[in-house]
Amino acid sequence: MKNLAILMAIVVFLTLLFTQESFTQKGIEWKGGGGWGVNGQYWKKYNPKTVETVIGKVIDVDAIIPLKGMSRGIHVIVNSEKEEIAIHAGPAWYIENQETKIQPNDEIEVTGSRVNFEEKPVIIAAEIKKDGEVLSLRDTKGVPLWSGWKKYK
Repeated sequence: MKNLAILMAIVVFLTLLFTQESFTQKGIEWKGGGGWGVNGQYWKKYNPKTVETVIGKVIDVDAIIPLKGMSRGIHVIVNSEKEEIAIHAGPAWYIENQETKIQPNDEIEVTGSRVNFEEKPVIIAAEIKKDGEVLSLRDTKGVPLWSGWKKYK
C-alpha cells in the first residue's frame, strides 16, 4: 500500500512537470497566458500617470499580436470627437469569454493608459463601458485582471 502511494505521487509529479514543460515550450505562460501577464514586456507599457477617458463610436474590432511571441489580442478602433484612436483591450482568450461584447457602431467609454505603441498613440484599456455594462480589464496600477489572484507591487 505504501509503495502504491509513492508510485502515484511520482506519477502525479512527473505529469505536472511534463505538462508545464510542454506549455513553456509552446510559449504559453501559466498566469496571464501568451505574453499578456505582469512579467511580460507589454504590461510594462501601461502607465498609471497617463490614464484618461475617451468616449466614441467603435469603427472596427479585430485581432492583433502586439509584440512578437504574444498571443492574439483584441484591438478596437474608436472615433471620438477629438480623434480616431486604437484601443488595446486585452488577450483574445480573455475578452472573447466576457459577457460584454464590443462591436462596430457601439458607443463606448474607455478608460486606460495613453501610450505610444509602434510610434502611434494607443490606449491600453483598463475599463470599457457600454450600455451600462462595465468590462473591467485592469486595476488602477494596470495589473491585468486575467493574471489571477496573485498581488503585485
